[in-house]
Amino acid sequence: MAAGDAAARVRDSVLRAAWPAPAGVHALTTLRGPAGTSQPPFDRFDMGLRNGDDPAAVAANRKLLEQGLALPSAPRWLRQVHGTKVHAVGRGASAAPTVPSLLPASGEKVPPQGADEGRSSPEDPEADAAVTRTPNTVLAILTADCLPVAFCSTDGAVVAAAHAGWRGLAAGVLEATVEAMDVAPGSVLAWLGPAAGPEAYEVGEEVRDAFVAHDARAAAAFVATRPGHWRVGLYALARQRLQAAGLDPAAIHGGGLDTITDPARFYSHRRDHRTGRMATLVWKDIP
Repeated sequence: MAAGDAAARVRDSVLRAAWPAPAGVHALTTLRGPAGTSQPPFDRFDMGLRNGDDPAAVAANRKLLEQGLALPSAPRWLRQVHGTKVHAVGRGASAAPTVPSLLPASGEKVPPQGADEGRSSPEDPEADAAVTRTPNTVLAILTADCLPVAFCSTDGAVVAAAHAGWRGLAAGVLEATVEAMDVAPGSVLAWLGPAAGPEAYEVGEEVRDAFVAHDARAAAAFVATRPGHWRVGLYALARQRLQAAGLDPAAIHGGGLDTITDPARFYSHRRDHRTGRMATLVWKDIP
């Protein structure tokens, strides 16, 4: 395949963020294809190295992504653990905050680290969000139902990305990311990428309790289905948390997609169990 054709397939394999980011700030989420080399059930553009796919195929997909989009640098992958740690990347980076867990005691088994994320090597930093002020530094997180969130300041000085499954969302990963950006929260924009939607994502009582114990208003994001189970709106919960962290409601964009019910475009761990991972990237150009 000619280089131009390959690049066009990669461009057709991403969903670009629809948000009023300043010039030079970019954010997107990869789709299942048409680009990519992974075989079923990971077909085709799988970005995760910890979910059972052929590592050579994933490495090829990552290289396709980097070259096809002419990224300014290789993405900075994380070793995601459903926590709240924010990794600071680039010049002058210092330790970013980890908020104390807001979760109540629960008997639910913590999801395995491979349930919603991937990594490129054991040296990848353990964190569920990243922040940078360094131009041409591409931040990356991996999801397959969990909520990816891209952030930027309105002046384009700082960008960030967060991986928010229900556990990390309840524990405060979005609040920790906003804090790590070290700007006034009212000057932060956020884009909510593809995630499990409120019509298909059913959870147990312990999930609802984790959010309602933190803020009783979170109950509005849950709809009862059967005894002890609710459908949950991750987008609604994320908006609530971001507004409480100081973001203007009008500065929170995205949402409305559903990874579970859209198998043509999105991977879904809840739907397929053994499947690939999408990557959400955010970076800023040199001014």
